[in-house]
Amino acid sequence: MLVFYGNRVLLNVSNLPFRLQKLKEMFISKFGSAPKFYVRAPGRVNLIGEHIDYCGYAVLPMAIEQDILIAVEPVKTQVIQLANTNSLYLDFSASVNNIQINKTKPQWHNYFLCGLKGIQEHFGLNNPTGMNCLLDGTIPPSSGLSSSSALVCCAGLVTLTANGKILSKVELAEICTKSERYIGTEGGGMDQSISFLAEEGTAKLIEFNPLRATDVRLPSGAAFVIANSCVEMNKAATSHYNIRVMECRLATKLLSKSKGLDWKKTVRLHDVQTKLGVSLEEMLTIVEEVLHPEPYSTEEICKCLGISLEELRSQILSQNTQDVSSFKLYQRAKHVYSEAARVMEFKKICSKAPANAIQLLGELMNQSYISCREMYECSCPEVDRLVDICLQFGAIGSRLTGAGWGGCTVSMVPTDKLNAFLKNVKKAYYQTDVQRLALENNSLFATKPGRGALVFVEA
Repeated sequence: MLVFYGNRVLLNVSNLPFRLQKLKEMFISKFGSAPKFYVRAPGRVNLIGEHIDYCGYAVLPMAIEQDILIAVEPVKTQVIQLANTNSLYLDFSASVNNIQINKTKPQWHNYFLCGLKGIQEHFGLNNPTGMNCLLDGTIPPSSGLSSSSALVCCAGLVTLTANGKILSKVELAEICTKSERYIGTEGGGMDQSISFLAEEGTAKLIEFNPLRATDVRLPSGAAFVIANSCVEMNKAATSHYNIRVMECRLATKLLSKSKGLDWKKTVRLHDVQTKLGVSLEEMLTIVEEVLHPEPYSTEEICKCLGISLEELRSQILSQNTQDVSSFKLYQRAKHVYSEAARVMEFKKICSKAPANAIQLLGELMNQSYISCREMYECSCPEVDRLVDICLQFGAIGSRLTGAGWGGCTVSMVPTDKLNAFLKNVKKAYYQTDVQRLALENNSLFATKPGRGALVFVEA
């Protein structure tokens, strides 16, 4: 029996759900004592709104069933011991008073440490509680379904609970967004926000500054299907992601300066639109007028802004983009402003629910994918192939989801075509490749909007 109390779930100790019971048994075997509570944080699929959260624009994700689950026992020693049910991930231990996060090696325990450190610093915990933790994850790693952010969020909620502190879901999301940057990724907040704010049965429009979430009811005649390209991409392990963040930041600076704004204080593309008081369509026109399609060299950027190369590197660029010599500003800004408009149109269609809603939403998803591929250049041949296959076998709309350069696609499929769609995509993409065939069972599935992060306590 499950009893919900706020965002906590009281569990009947004599009838634990199978997965929790199994995790409890493994915990006892590992640490010699029983866990006191469990924390779950879901992964997510972004339906539309790619690479625009860090530019200040709204996105439209939903939580999925796959998650990170951690069994926890607070201990008197100020030591944290981390273990994983997957033997590929090695045990880790450290003093809770000396948290060191290695940006050069984004190993699994470093994401936990991000969430831990974020809560410690928020409350100024001088003597934080030590913990034994055993993690079990069902989100495919490096697949664009936010396994890393789910781990950061789970760790944040673990630390909060173990130390007897209380925060709102919004506060937790904002802290975990900031703390994930300890690993070196300049993320925008979508993943952490949906992980905490998700509600079963509805997608969410997530808006920023201030953070808020609005229910978006998806059409009943369509299913959303996730398909993993089986190309792993860890956004903290490469500079691809941060280069795009910097290109948007640089586009912001040049657009601001050209319009007489205080470009040094203008950080995001959304800020430019807000300060100018114009529409997204007008911003697209301004991009055409101000920026050129050819890549900008660092020398040209410095000349446009009237700063030195040293100032560019120290004041604007991130640590892992210091040596990049050219940036595409026109293409990135075009994608962001057009994608932001598609998100709002997607929500509008869901709200009004016209007879042809599924067709209209599918067209927006397809436009989003083309923009990600052509203007943002964050796709890859395998994802392109998978999108083509999904459209060929009945998807009304299909697009990459997550950071890109691998990972998953999300497709909208009429429910009456779902079974045939799944069968045909399996045959065309997974069963033609030995490596993909081995991953087939966990790589293609229909999904529904799920719940956000929860704490489970045995009653």
